[in-house]
Amino acid sequence: MCGIIGYVGPQQAVSVIIEGLRRLEYRGYDSAGVAVGADGRIEWRKKAGKIANLDEELAARPLPASTIGIGHTRWATHGGPTDANAHPHLSADGRVALVHNGIIENFASLRAELVGEGVAFRSETDTEVAAVLLGRELDSAGDLAGAMRRVCSHLEGAFTLVAIDARDPTRVVAARRNSPLVVGVGRGENFLASDVAAFIEHTRDAIELGQDQVVVITADTIEVTDFEGGPVEVNPYHVDWDTTAAEKSGYDWFMRKEIFEQPRAVADTLLGRYSDNGELVLDEIRIGPEELRRVDKIIIIGCGTAYYAGMVAKYVIEHWTRIGCEVELASEFRYRDPIVDANTLCVAISQSGETADTLQAIRHAREQGSKVIAICNTNGSTIPRESDAVIYTHAGPEIGVASTKGFLTQLIACYLLGLFLAQVRGVKFGDEIGAVMDELAGMPPRIQRLLDGADEVYGLAHELIDQGDYVFLGRHVGYPAAMEGALKLKEIAYLHAEGFAAGELKHGPIAIINPGMPVFVIVPPAGRDQLHDKVVSNIQEVRARGARTIVLAEEDDGEVDAYAERVIRLPRVSTLLQPVLAVVPLQLFACELATALGNDVDQPRNLAKSVTVE
Repeated sequence: MCGIIGYVGPQQAVSVIIEGLRRLEYRGYDSAGVAVGADGRIEWRKKAGKIANLDEELAARPLPASTIGIGHTRWATHGGPTDANAHPHLSADGRVALVHNGIIENFASLRAELVGEGVAFRSETDTEVAAVLLGRELDSAGDLAGAMRRVCSHLEGAFTLVAIDARDPTRVVAARRNSPLVVGVGRGENFLASDVAAFIEHTRDAIELGQDQVVVITADTIEVTDFEGGPVEVNPYHVDWDTTAAEKSGYDWFMRKEIFEQPRAVADTLLGRYSDNGELVLDEIRIGPEELRRVDKIIIIGCGTAYYAGMVAKYVIEHWTRIGCEVELASEFRYRDPIVDANTLCVAISQSGETADTLQAIRHAREQGSKVIAICNTNGSTIPRESDAVIYTHAGPEIGVASTKGFLTQLIACYLLGLFLAQVRGVKFGDEIGAVMDELAGMPPRIQRLLDGADEVYGLAHELIDQGDYVFLGRHVGYPAAMEGALKLKEIAYLHAEGFAAGELKHGPIAIINPGMPVFVIVPPAGRDQLHDKVVSNIQEVRARGARTIVLAEEDDGEVDAYAERVIRLPRVSTLLQPVLAVVPLQLFACELATALGNDVDQPRNLAKSVTVE
């Protein structure tokens, strides 16, 4: 959630750090700060609010020249978003500056102990406890890395700690447990950050740290050890996107840019997955065919948008493989004592690969003997590394907090997984798999057709700008698509929106339909289990109660015209694939409505891109 950057090298640290923090703004934050080491002392500035406030503070009170420093954007957990609670925090003697991502779960007892010893705290944060402890340990450990290891042995919870010592202006020291941290490997300079976006302008070579590891960077060296001080082997990798991918390229919002990147993102997810001899090739699946054939239950785990992608996957996987499939909210999974064993396959969906609830869920699943497949967009992140296999979506950086291309590419990865399992288990013929793959390959131009008609959706958003309540209806795979549409509106427009299974309408939700209320209805293609006709009946039911019906239906579906105030036409596809197209107009609608309302679309209030604490 919070953004972290550390730097040591020949450049002016303040400039590098502020630039890095700007690239981390998408993660969500409510204060920002920076500290540098200069002339044997720590100098720092920090302010509540946006980085613009910190810029003003730095302009009024410039920091001294320095080639080493740390920076932070904070999303408040312990203590409100104030100047005092912003990071960095200092040790009691001011020698050490520390920034922190995560939650230290035993901070209250540690703080009480320190207060009893006479320590006066300047903030309400758990971070300052770690800073004070680090300063104390430094006196006896002799060096910052040793002090960091000692402090980590006292801390419980999830944390990334990054620190500098005023008396050693050559190195930055960091530690990681259950919270993201990556090393940027430069030439004559090195970086630490919670996300490669922070240093992508300077280097695309990186090292992802493992659990319970401490790293020391200087301008020319990188040393990684475990919490006991033993050396560990690192796994460097190269980032396959550059700064242009993380820039707006003329769009007003990253989110809008990412919506329009979806044809390319879907194509990239499919690239190289289907061989010339008609077989799915998922090289990242490191689970043997025999093990996959023994699977008798699949559990899909995700949060928010990823959870809705998993709901679509349930319909797809059960239909194609005939294996029972459950979908779980990651935050609930391990707390309900789920039935998981060696014949269970868990599928974890996470755009960032660092989602704390999902990470804890897969750890629980693996403890019960389950195999885990991750669906993820972020190379080298924790969830793929702790899984038995991974399908990378290759969507490129997603900066907007509200996921768009992340969701669509997760859907494509779920389709690929379902087809792959069907292929391995021999329950689908090669020509059947080939037909679905051909249809998937045709998705990018179909998505582009919807994007080409964006002005119609934008006009609708401006017509409905005064509406405060929305309902979204769908059946079958249209149900999770409806919930995703409602979520987008909640996330960025801050409006009350609910997604319902259309068949449940008469079991309660119809009571909230008021005259003039906008109701979006996703109509399934005709011909499957009479679902089409049933949803057309649902449209009539809400229309009879005065709702404004906005209907998403296939381009040749004339039956809906008599009951729809507005029809958004979708290209024809098979029922199971329709969510890939249906959500695109809903994304466009939410983005434009939030813009018209004057909201910050990329950084909606109270939200963070990557939720790295439970």
